[in-house]
Amino acid sequence: MNEMFKMVLVLAVLCSASGGILAGVRSLTMDRIEYQQLKFEKEPVIRSIFADADNDPMSDRFKLTDGETQRTIFPGKVGDQNIVALEALGKGGFSGDVGILVAFDIDSDTIVGSGVTTHSETPGFGSKAKEDPSFVAQFEGRGVSEPASVKNDGGDIDAISGATITSRAVCVGLNEASAIYQRLKPELKKSMDNLASKGGTN
Repeated sequence: MNEMFKMVLVLAVLCSASGGILAGVRSLTMDRIEYQQLKFEKEPVIRSIFADADNDPMSDRFKLTDGETQRTIFPGKVGDQNIVALEALGKGGFSGDVGILVAFDIDSDTIVGSGVTTHSETPGFGSKAKEDPSFVAQFEGRGVSEPASVKNDGGDIDAISGATITSRAVCVGLNEASAIYQRLKPELKKSMDNLASKGGTN
């Protein structure tokens, strides 16, 4: 009985130690993973959208709680425009979900820019959603309460040739981003005002 108790005790200690090590490794790698995603997935799109920004949206980024999700927000001041950008996932791409980062003018509630951040779509077809800026340019000027859809579905967005499924997924992601923006609008405005008062977006 003593031997059995010792074995159970040793096993419990080993499990506890393993769990602690795994939690520690996860904690150490999370920041690194987030940095890699920011640097290589989001930053190119941010720099493109905020090319004329008076501030650095990457440095001024902040997080807001949206239900059980933490959203990273990229704020920008472009002339008289107060802009916030956030990312959403478009479900139902040809090979998986499509990540899209969308920028909104917080005063007019319109889309001022967007870009695909992640995808696993077919090179030369669905991948054009990321590579061809004329596709996402169709969303600019759209109000946040105007759902986007491709012409095949009765909307006004020209689908990428040979990649209607990917085009639909991008529209889904953009609509999701607009819904997130509308949910978070009060907090976004408050955060932008706070940044402006500290000189972050001046």
